[in-house]
Amino acid sequence: MADPMKIRAQLQGDIADIKVLMFHPMETGLRKDPVTGDVIALHFIQRVVAAHNGRTMLDAQWSQAVSKNPFVNFRIRGAKPGDKVTVSWEDNMGEKASIETTLN
Repeated sequence: MADPMKIRAQLQGDIADIKVLMFHPMETGLRKDPVTGDVIALHFIQRVVAAHNGRTMLDAQWSQAVSKNPFVNFRIRGAKPGDKVTVSWEDNMGEKASIETTLN
């Protein structure tokens, strides 16, 4: 999977506005393949973790009810230039992705 995530961070004073786009099929296990008629296997992001300088700011548990290519937007108070923000996810099949940005 090429570029499983994109991240954009904007610092306004001491508040960082973080936007993350995660590229993932997020299959519910209810759809059928239009060609074969077979059920498409359940495949979804089950955990998303965001950290600011190594300290967890967001720890979300998801299910198959989240749409394809989910987008997350959150804010962090007390941020300053040079701080690092990391966002990672893990899906129900053991796949993982992570992305990091430095605040400007």
